[in-house]
Amino acid sequence: MRERVNQDMQWIEEFQRGNESSLAYFFKEHHRSLCYFASKIVKDERQAEDIVADCFIKLWDRRETFENTDKIKAFLYIACRNNCLNYLRNEKRKTAAQELYLRQMDQHNDEIFYEIIDTEIVDILAREIESLPDKCREVFKLIYLGGKNTEEIAQELNLNVQTVRNHKSRAIELLKTQFLKKGLSATLQLFLLMFMGRHL
Repeated sequence: MRERVNQDMQWIEEFQRGNESSLAYFFKEHHRSLCYFASKIVKDERQAEDIVADCFIKLWDRRETFENTDKIKAFLYIACRNNCLNYLRNEKRKTAAQELYLRQMDQHNDEIFYEIIDTEIVDILAREIESLPDKCREVFKLIYLGGKNTEEIAQELNLNVQTVRNHKSRAIELLKTQFLKKGLSATLQLFLLMFMGRHL
């Protein structure tokens, strides 16, 4: 633990000095999770990548102000969330899922949002999605990150609708099992499932 703290402080010092290798380090640490986070909100993987790239540009521009890695992580997620919301508000043709997310963000306070950051839920989600069986992972990404419905996925993957639903259900159950193994609280599990679009 102490070794990790010392390593993080070294990266912070290099980051403040403008060493670009430190930016690459933080990019590797957070890029994938941020892309998952943004993709779920905007329902467009390419747009999500652009949003995340902009977050790292903003981070680099403010590099001298960060005292520790926790503040870097918090900044990235808050910047990502704000960029996503700005994108959705400026998008003239919103999907139903995008409209729902905007309403939900108006209802949830920042305390829950910070709790999600602190417990690294999005990091866990990103890792666990990649651990799903191939077809479950493919269906899950198309539904929850790509914003496609069951019929569209069935046509794209040349599967029947019930098979797609089965893969979706299995993916959710596998993820829920992994969340339990991680020891997440019931409240955070519920919020994460809401984040995935699952209503209990």
